[in-house]
Amino acid sequence: MGSNTVHLLVVDAHRGGHPTPMSSTKATLRLAEATDSSGKITRRGADKLVSTIDEFAKIAVSSGCAELMAFATSAVREAENSEDVLARVSKETGVELQVLGGVDESRLTFLAVRRWYGWSAGRIVNLDIGGGSLELSSGVDEEPEVALSLPLGAGRLTREWLPDDPPGRRRVAMLRDWLDSELSDASAAVLEAGNPDLAVATSKTFRSLARLTGAAPSAAGPRVKRMLTANGLRQLISFISRMTTADRAELEGVSAERAPQIVAGLWSRRQACERCR
Repeated sequence: MGSNTVHLLVVDAHRGGHPTPMSSTKATLRLAEATDSSGKITRRGADKLVSTIDEFAKIAVSSGCAELMAFATSAVREAENSEDVLARVSKETGVELQVLGGVDESRLTFLAVRRWYGWSAGRIVNLDIGGGSLELSSGVDEEPEVALSLPLGAGRLTREWLPDDPPGRRRVAMLRDWLDSELSDASAAVLEAGNPDLAVATSKTFRSLARLTGAAPSAAGPRVKRMLTANGLRQLISFISRMTTADRAELEGVSAERAPQIVAGLWSRRQACERCR
């Protein structure tokens, strides 16, 4: 359960074999936006969360799942009433949501990337951007030597820095400079660990950006090589920052749910790449 969506992935998995996805169900909640001025998840937001988890738990049962592993990330992790929300979810749905810490989220994402690319990939640097946080990790083993989580998610940055539609140039420039400063220490830690042999970007935001620069669509399958280059990012920045949310939603590879925050995601990705080069 992320800041934007809840995702149920049913897999056929066993020790020694790769997990085979059997079905995928998603619901857009934007839980990070369902918080009040005190930082608490609102009653309406909690209601939607409980009903969605209850529905997804029933899908898991009807799919014959032997085990349900439920995780929550930054939206619940940072909520002032997270314990109350978790208790309500448990009581009303029977699902025990485990809250991942930011470092654990970064570490587990790195593990998935390592399992996908294998040992021959050498040192991997991974960037993962969500609605609430940006994770950076680096390593040559299954456990990363560096695993960091920063409050630089695309949804958070949009709410705090780019409230206008389209975003004003001055605000975009301020966001760029602020990101550069915020990423300074984290990028230094990543670079100190060693030069990467492979740089990887995970998450829907990165896939959308790659699609906009010419990468293959999801329909082409998971094993098609997809690249997101610095030059491609520069070309995107030159026009996408001036588009309205409605216009961005018309672009191939950009969903209506992601369109409002893709500009902030683009800048977070660009500055992170520049800092980690």
